[in-house]
Amino acid sequence: MTQAGDADERGGPLTGVRILELGNFVAAPSAGRLLAEFGAEVIKVEQPGVGDQVRRWRLFRGETSMMWRTLARNKKSVTIDLHTAEGQELVRRLAGRADAVIENYRPGKLESWGLGPDQLRRDNPKLVVVRISGYGQSGPYRDRAGFGGVAEALGGLRYLTGHPDRSPTRVGISLGDQLAGLHAVIGTLMGLWAREHGSHSHGETVDVALHEAVFSVMEGLIPEFAAYGVVRERSGNEIPGVAPSNTYPCRDGDWVVIGGNADNLFHRLMIGIGRPDLAVDERFRDNRGRARHSALLDAAISEFTSTRSLAEVMDVMVAAEVPAGPIYSAAEMAEDPHFQARDMLLDMPVDVEGEPEKVLFPGVVPKLGQQPGRVRWLGPELGEHTADVLAGLLELSNAEIAALRDRKVV
Repeated sequence: MTQAGDADERGGPLTGVRILELGNFVAAPSAGRLLAEFGAEVIKVEQPGVGDQVRRWRLFRGETSMMWRTLARNKKSVTIDLHTAEGQELVRRLAGRADAVIENYRPGKLESWGLGPDQLRRDNPKLVVVRISGYGQSGPYRDRAGFGGVAEALGGLRYLTGHPDRSPTRVGISLGDQLAGLHAVIGTLMGLWAREHGSHSHGETVDVALHEAVFSVMEGLIPEFAAYGVVRERSGNEIPGVAPSNTYPCRDGDWVVIGGNADNLFHRLMIGIGRPDLAVDERFRDNRGRARHSALLDAAISEFTSTRSLAEVMDVMVAAEVPAGPIYSAAEMAEDPHFQARDMLLDMPVDVEGEPEKVLFPGVVPKLGQQPGRVRWLGPELGEHTADVLAGLLELSNAEIAALRDRKVV
């Protein structure tokens, strides 16, 4: 398990880029996290005395959640009350010294505070403004409240998730928010590229809708409906029209995912499970035939896996060079040597209940050979960097900062 301090001390590829994060919850903060991991200076603005509500989400011990420590790592926490005129002016001044702003308020909220893109660009015309919202900045739904789970429903993901004889289900994480965050990062990088290489006098405005971020990964969902009249339905662990590819039971109550749906993989899989007769059966020569008889093939594979332990099944699959893997819990990930070898488990000290404890955190993805991302610090305490940022960037004196604190602006 890698110590965070073991990471390469060179600056990341985004060193020198300054991001002002005005977001809360998951979508915008997940974008800021990724940019910060690769060297960007991310200044997160939080409400004084309250902070981002994720600080208290999934909190089992102590005063600050591990979810917050993860989403806000490498960021600077600055407390500013956006409801005050003085606070709004501080944000405009910070935007004047930033390369990009990322926000995820409901459309129109920043404008009501005098912090819309035009106002943020007052002293910085080429500022990139990245806006994440439930339904986007335009369209008949723009003013509706939006959340990741709702976006997963509208974007088609929830309709397809679960078993056909049961109600639609959640995928287990805030996937809609994370997808929106990834699209926001892409939009930020494209905006920064255009800022440096384009001829426009104003910075790009990036509009990311949560439901569209989900919709964008739905593969051939709409073309299949338009071309064939086919509406994809929930299919449990199967991939409709692709076989064999499923989740299979093992002897001791474990499960294994096996994908043998390419022609050469199918042949090796059948040999591996002791069914050479199926390997040469003309019905299964191509995927179309295998898909028609997927129940038969799944039964044959289950007959093999259910009489063996997960370890025994994996030995056979690895030897046969067939893609397969166990369904891991967090506990199993924490013990896996491949996760450890790939630096996906960072051992970091955290003050949980007044005393530092070693806690595992996820590593940085993707991996860069020359300028790898790294975790410099975990999500900070509320307002930890307020004085440093206001003094360093806005050149406010200690007396001015103290006066702002007295007026509860920061």
